[in-house]
Formats: sequence, structure tokens, C-alpha cells
Amino acid sequence: MKKMSFPFASALCAIAAAAAVAVGCSNSDAGSEPYAVLAPASFPGDSSAWEAVVSALQQRHGARVLRFTESPLELESSLKELYPRYVAVVDVPENIGRDYVIGLNRMSRRMDSDPYADFLWGIVTGYDAEGALRMVEDSQEPMVIRTGVGSIKELESAKWFDSYAFVDDHQVGMCGEKKPGEDTLAMRRISYVTDMTGANGRIREYVHRRFGDSVPDVLRQFLEFYEGYGPDLVVTASHATENNLEMPGSVGNLRCRDGRLYVDYPGEQRFVADRDSRMVYLPIGNCLIGNMNNTANSMAAAWMNSQKATAFAGYVVTTWYGRNGWGGLKYLITNPGRYTVPEAFYMNQQDMMAQMEEWNDSLTAAPFDYDSDYFQTMPPVLVDMAAPAKLTPEELFFWLGFWHDRDVLAYYGDPKWNVRMQEVPGETDFKVTSRIVRCGRDEASATGAARKCVVTVETSPGFSLRRMQGDGFKEEHVLDLPFSYFFPERLSNPRLPEGESRHMVVDENFLLLYDPAFEPGQTYTFEILCD
Repeated sequence: MKKMSFPFASALCAIAAAAAVAVGCSNSDAGSEPYAVLAPASFPGDSSAWEAVVSALQQRHGARVLRFTESPLELESSLKELYPRYVAVVDVPENIGRDYVIGLNRMSRRMDSDPYADFLWGIVTGYDAEGALRMVEDSQEPMVIRTGVGSIKELESAKWFDSYAFVDDHQVGMCGEKKPGEDTLAMRRISYVTDMTGANGRIREYVHRRFGDSVPDVLRQFLEFYEGYGPDLVVTASHATENNLEMPGSVGNLRCRDGRLYVDYPGEQRFVADRDSRMVYLPIGNCLIGNMNNTANSMAAAWMNSQKATAFAGYVVTTWYGRNGWGGLKYLITNPGRYTVPEAFYMNQQDMMAQMEEWNDSLTAAPFDYDSDYFQTMPPVLVDMAAPAKLTPEELFFWLGFWHDRDVLAYYGDPKWNVRMQEVPGETDFKVTSRIVRCGRDEASATGAARKCVVTVETSPGFSLRRMQGDGFKEEHVLDLPFSYFFPERLSNPRLPEGESRHMVVDENFLLLYDPAFEPGQTYTFEILCD
């Protein structure tokens, strides 16, 4: 529970679920951060291989293992009792689909009466149990992201990477590359040209109309970068489904088969070289690619299996607004090194929830009908919610985008994996620390709080507020970020002191300060009362 400066109270209600069976807990390193592993009561086929995945997570994190019969949602009441800060769901790909991911997102917010997720969660799965166990093993040691490859223009400054290459999804036919040892990225035209032999009439007509006789082979260039660099991070956009990924303007596709990726050109097919090192895959601008679609034969499974994607965040529905995906990336690269990949996506989602509660608290709980034709007719329930605010059509569309994106990003991997961007020289220009102190007798009597968390922000002489807020990254999807802080340990019943007038949200796990007025060379403190 918490107290915040937004005027609307939460509309969420806790929903009782079936009881769970808890099994052994090894020596815990969790402290105030209990870790839960959710797993089926029995796995199909050779259950011992999948049980090894459960055991590996249990032993690493001192986790409680909770068993479900049909769905992890059965464990809601048991999770409320345990109240973990991290939850890993181990399951076979045949059980994992769109509604499975939506359900996990919603359940994570039902541990108490506020609208925020009370635990960070990730699905640990793979093409088979061997792949799922490899995901666990690959996340055992921390990782710093130093190299990247993308199909997006937005990271073209490449300042986060020792080496980076991308194909440009804005100027199709262009690409950029920052080679190892170089300080800047150089743009050039893609030299590869698509061989149209064998292309069907519809595709031939489309590409000829768009590019004439010279069709840039974007996919071939992307693969040269990807297979050549073996990057720590891959970020993609453009059209995708559960079964394929296209590069803008290319005739070819990446597809999946038997847990591997293969290249499908007219008249040519070949497998993408399997990786031997772990990586992070963020297809945050792709539709549907995060949906395993209840089958091992999916793009998600292939990336996790043959390409060793140890962390993977992607959409399980068609994406068009993109706040959940692009916002997570913005949190990751803004002040790089502050957040792990799972923390960055968690913080972005809570930022979304805070804004939705301020607009209309019903937006934080109302289910979205993804099967309706919401592009043709604005959902009547949204029109009713927005009526008192007298929104413009553009503002109403903004609400629709947040509501649509709220529950549809899947995170695959250990939610406690310490994987983060390397710091950018000269951009670590503020420091955040926190400490827990006991309230004095008079203060405790006046506030009802036994303790308080004191957060201190120190800005350097070269501090840039614009950089802290995201430096204008992807403004069409994500505006300026608030100042944010993920508490080193969870607080008990946090609330703001009476009289706190800053636009602030506090929760057991985090603090958000909207419109921070930080200036260079200053120190700022925030007090959060807690039990």
C-alpha cells in the first residue's frame, strides 16, 4: 500500500485464486526480496529435464516453488501470502500464448490494492528443457552490454556501444556501422541488391513500385552485421509475426524451424548461424514476435534456443502505439548502467500505470478487448471513461495507446539477472543513494511510521536534466521520463509525508518524481515514511 499525490484512488480488487502447494526452500539469499518459482504440478514427457530447470532457479535464489495444475493464475492467493519481489514461471512453450502473458501482467498487480506490479516476473522456457536450462545457466553471472546490432535508426549515435551496426528503417537502403576501435558511426548505402527471381507477382509489383529495379537487400545486410559481430544486444522493429521477421523493403524473411532461425529468400533458404554466446533480444518495435503462440515452433523459441537470447522482451499482440516496448528501451539507455534490463521494463510499466491512474483509475484495471476492431471504432467504454475529461481526439488516442499496451509485453528470462548497459563516459552526472532510519519518538507518534527511507540525489556540475529525462529519445512514443529510483530493498507500507507537494509516486519497490526541477551541482532529498 502507499500514498501518492495523484488524485485518483485505485479501482483494483484482489481476486482469490486456488490454493497452491509449496515445496522446499533452500538457503535463501533473498532477505526482503523473496523469490518464487511457479511451475506445473507435472511436466509432459520427460519431466526430469524440466524439473532440473525448476531446481536450478530454486537453488540459485533460495526460491519457494509453487505448483499449478492448469495455469499460474491459480497461485494468486499463495503469492499474496509469500509476497515475493521476483517471480519466475517455468513452463513448456505449448502452454504459453497471448492470454497467458496478459494474465501474468494483470496478476502481478493484484497482490495489494494499488495499481502497481508488486513483483518483477519472467517466463523461463525454450524450444525444449535443455534450452530453458541454458537460459538459467547463462543468467547466472552478470553481463554488461557493450556491442549491438539493430534494424532501427534510433540508436544511431551508438554512444552506448564499443561497436554497433544497424540497417536504417527510416531511409530504407541505408545502413550505419561503428566498428571496434572507432569513435563514431559512419552511414553508407547498402550494396546488396535483392534477386527478384522467383518472387511472386504481388511482391514484385510492391517492391518495384517502391524501389524501382534496384531493391536494397536489407535483410542480407542485417545478417552480415549480426553474424559478424555476435552482439550483446539486438533491437529490431518493422513487420513481424509469431513465425517471421521482415526487414523494411526486403523480399526475404527470417523464419523459424525446429528451434532455429532460417533465411527465406525467393529460391534460397539457409539457417542463421547458431550462437555460442548469450545475448539480449529486444524486438520492441515488432508485432506479435513475443507470442510463443502455444508452440515450440515460434520465433521466440528459436531466438532463445539457437541464438541464446537469455533475456527477451516482445509484444504478444499487434503493436502500433509502442509505449511499453519503446519506453522500456528508453529507461534502459537513459543514464545507462542504472537499471538492469528487467528493472528498466518494470519501471517503464509502473510509469505507465501511474499516468493512467491520474487520467482515470479505471484504465489501470479494465480489460482491453484485443479481438475488437478498435481502430475503426473507439471502444465505447473508453469514450465513457474519458467523457468527464473532455479530451481532444489526439488525447483520447493517447489513452487508447496506453490502455492497449498495458498488459501485452512478455518478458522471457530470469527477472533477477544483472544485465545492464555499460556506462557512457561523461554521462554519469548524478548519484542516487538511500538509507533507512528509525523515526524519533515524536515523529513516529505524529506520522504513525516506525521508519523512513531517505533518498538523496546529488547532481554534478555538468548535470543535464534533459539527458536524465531521456534526451528526446523516441518522443512520438515516449515523452520525458520522470526521475525514477528502484529501491535496493522493498519498503513496507510506504507513503509520502504530509505536506509533500512535489508530483511524486511511491510504492514498495520504487519512486517516481514527475517534472523534476533538478539543477547542476545541487543535492535533493526525499523522505518516504514506512513501517
